[in-house]
Amino acid sequence: MQKYIFLVFTCTLLIIACQKDDNSGLNPPNTEEPTSSWELIQRQIFEPNCVACHTAGTTFANQSGLVLTEDVAYENLVDKLPKNPAAVADGLMLLEQNGLPSLYTSFLWEKINAPNQDHFYQDHPEYGEIMPLGTPPLTNGELEYIRQWIVAGAPKESFVVDEAVLEDDTRFEPPAEDFVPLAIPVSGVQLHLGPFQVAPNYERELFQYQKLNNTEDLYVNNIEIAMRKGSHHFILYDYPSGDEPIEGEIRDLRDENGNDNFETLFSMRNQIFVFGTQFRNTNYTYPEGVALKIPAGQGFDLNSHYVNYGDSPVTGEVYVNLNTVDPSKVEHEAEELFLSKTSIFLPANQETTLKSEFTFSDKRHVFLLTSHAHRLMKEFRIFIKGGARDGELVYFTNDWEHPALINFEPAITLNPGEGLRAEAVYDNYTDQNVSFGLKSTDEMMIIFGAYYKD
Repeated sequence: MQKYIFLVFTCTLLIIACQKDDNSGLNPPNTEEPTSSWELIQRQIFEPNCVACHTAGTTFANQSGLVLTEDVAYENLVDKLPKNPAAVADGLMLLEQNGLPSLYTSFLWEKINAPNQDHFYQDHPEYGEIMPLGTPPLTNGELEYIRQWIVAGAPKESFVVDEAVLEDDTRFEPPAEDFVPLAIPVSGVQLHLGPFQVAPNYERELFQYQKLNNTEDLYVNNIEIAMRKGSHHFILYDYPSGDEPIEGEIRDLRDENGNDNFETLFSMRNQIFVFGTQFRNTNYTYPEGVALKIPAGQGFDLNSHYVNYGDSPVTGEVYVNLNTVDPSKVEHEAEELFLSKTSIFLPANQETTLKSEFTFSDKRHVFLLTSHAHRLMKEFRIFIKGGARDGELVYFTNDWEHPALINFEPAITLNPGEGLRAEAVYDNYTDQNVSFGLKSTDEMMIIFGAYYKD
């Protein structure tokens, strides 16, 4: 309790300091039209939301070491270390210019990405608070504009993001503290996992295979997910027919001592990724005219991961709504992407980079990508292979346990003869050689995703 009182007291002082220093030492607003995406960010996002606190001499600027006034903001951000020691220890920079990977090494993005606040506070409480402090978060349009600018290399000159992105003036609204189950869908199926207990100072990851009891084919074009607080991720998996786990059985990934349950690991060997999220409340709609076909009698494996760093047990629970659409409105069926490399050999005490290429014989429109690897993976990249966009980096993650889920709008169109290339870096710090396998001490290199055909 003393810790929380101190945090509230500190935040109050910071807000007062910002208000006191507001307008002190600031230049009059620049009325000239921006000549680059960076100038637009500076004038239309940073100046109204951030500069009042991040001005030279203010309490908060002194504490964070970051001044964001127009004359120095870019130089203070690019290739600079954050003042936060935990962020430095995690290998973060304020902002780098390496394109997509920079999104995952940016302390700036960590601090402003309000929709990710659950994991920000659960995983990195030492990072401080989501910014701007004491005011509403940046709009979804402002966040998307900054995100696209970072992915484009964070240039100082030239426009690299469409200004129309800023038209989205909605803002992230934190879910209510009280968990609200999803209502049963008017058209569709609801799945329910839990409630289940998560012990103190423990991470519980579990699976449960559930039948949908659908007597006819369903076409899902929208997925809603609601989870109790403390969730780290949730994933829906499919299985090849005849390989499904026992229906209704709870399969924990680890026992109460944190040791791997081999039977659970073995049951994961043929899982096919369908959909996943790291947000407590998710409402995902497939691209226009695209839907996921669920054959009659289908089931899904529900995978939930909860983190409890407290001293008391917490309750985990997940609701999933698979909202359906009339088949007459479906132009394309969503198909699952599963591309695996099994020829893996990682010498002991050595860093190894593995590559794999996959060429498609048909035309595909890829709208979702993620990856799967085990604990030795440091970085996972996916590139386009062939065609006009050959070599373009479209996916990056540096978190093996909770890999990024990247949606593409518009979808990535890959023509016959084109495909995807994966490149993963592994650090085998153990004294044993490691090869492909199902156990967490083995390794994998898989591209998961979703696409549709013409």
